[in-house]
Amino acid sequence: MFNLIERYMNRLTKEDVNNFAKKNNILLSEPELNFTYEFIKKNWQPVLANPNILNFERYQDKFSAENFVKIKKLFKEYSIKYKNYL
Repeated sequence: MFNLIERYMNRLTKEDVNNFAKKNNILLSEPELNFTYEFIKKNWQPVLANPNILNFERYQDKFSAENFVKIKKLFKEYSIKYKNYL
């Protein structure tokens, strides 16, 4: 499973991140999109290995208040939904 995820992450684009956000009713500004994309690309492995290490409050200043709440909620939903597969 890890190899499959790794191949996907290697091909991940900003457009992919933005489309996923939009699909989930999150409209990212350009700085929010840039931060999110870079964060995902740099941190996906440790977060995937242990989602509990992600301290969202540390990144609150990178997002609008509305987006921050939506992103936290989305991460929690996906963590619960897919935790048995990881």
